[in-house]
Amino acid sequence: MKTVFTHIKNLIQVEKTPRKWVAGTDMALLPVIENAYLVVDNGLIQDFGLMSAMPDFSADDSLLEVDVTGRMILPAFCDSHTHLVYAGSREIEYVDKIKGLSYEEIARRGGGILNSSKRLEQASEEELYYDAVERIREIVSFGTGAVEIKSGYGLSTQNELKTLRVIKKLKETMPVEIKATFLGAHAVPMEYKGRQSEYVDLIINEMIPQVASEKLADYVDVFCDKGFFTVDETERILLAAKKYGLRGKIHANELDYSGGIQVGVKHNALSVDHLEYVGDEEIQALLGSETMPTILPGAAFFLNMPYSPVRKMMKAGLPLALASDFNPGSSPSGNMKFIMSLGCINYRMTPEEVINATTINSAYAMGIQETHGSICRGKVANLYITKEIPTYHYLPYAYTSQLIDRVMLNGEFV
Repeated sequence: MKTVFTHIKNLIQVEKTPRKWVAGTDMALLPVIENAYLVVDNGLIQDFGLMSAMPDFSADDSLLEVDVTGRMILPAFCDSHTHLVYAGSREIEYVDKIKGLSYEEIARRGGGILNSSKRLEQASEEELYYDAVERIREIVSFGTGAVEIKSGYGLSTQNELKTLRVIKKLKETMPVEIKATFLGAHAVPMEYKGRQSEYVDLIINEMIPQVASEKLADYVDVFCDKGFFTVDETERILLAAKKYGLRGKIHANELDYSGGIQVGVKHNALSVDHLEYVGDEEIQALLGSETMPTILPGAAFFLNMPYSPVRKMMKAGLPLALASDFNPGSSPSGNMKFIMSLGCINYRMTPEEVINATTINSAYAMGIQETHGSICRGKVANLYITKEIPTYHYLPYAYTSQLIDRVMLNGEFV
């Protein structure tokens, strides 16, 4: 069915041809058409422009007209970093954090990722699938139209494959665009403590070949950070993944200056994520690369960690993406509107910058910038309609208000 939206107060993030990303000072610019129309046909954006220039559709009997007077339309959020396939919550660790235990202390006690690993092992694929469906329905209601989902709570060949099969089923059954990332190198299992290199061998020689043979992943990720995987181990894993045509995505510099950014850039990682610790060397490594720096404000907020120097990074000319890091331990929320608010409040980003960071730039961080992340002719019609709000600045300003009226994915209301 063809749908035409009329009297759009602001049609936001419009472009004539798809851009790769928005970087540096350009992140403060946001293309907007006031009093606009938008035509969606066969799941794609067909046309848009000023209401005064809208073609006459009166002879088209198949057309559905939606008058959105006083409301705005934006491209759906692209959430390029989540772990939303998991078993059970971890609110007990939340209490431990309140009492002063650090992320690393909780991990050493068998909590953190290892806790989720134990629970995932006990859960069936069916349980994991239906739990994840509810989470996806929730994030869609918050305006997300594309999401990357990582494994990483399996930490064994059997359970990593189980997680990725669940993600594959979600891809096949949910209207949201999904990318799957294999993250066997999320932590070292208890049985491999003191034998970390053997676990890396298992990832390289057994896990990656099986993941590739079953075509279960789009990307391969490594947690390259203090207390987790070293630069050398990360490099070995990325090289092994490359042999199977799998591009890297790195958890980097969340806990310290780890070298994760540099090794990610060296191996053309699609993104390096977290980035609480970024200095001049890291910025220089990223400049001129094809790697998207991705900030996860929810995790820094929840764990009370240092904030990434995003203004310094943008001033240097870098693009930035924002993602939710939706997971049970360090960021138990997939609300990308709240992520925008955190970007404004804690990182001093402007509303224009956070909209760019959660749409076109996060689409790049998922490898879908040609089809998602903006209002552009020929792109997938993934968008949301706001309630009546005074300006688009109100979206991150009213940080707990549900301001999304309707969501359209693939040209259909959901």
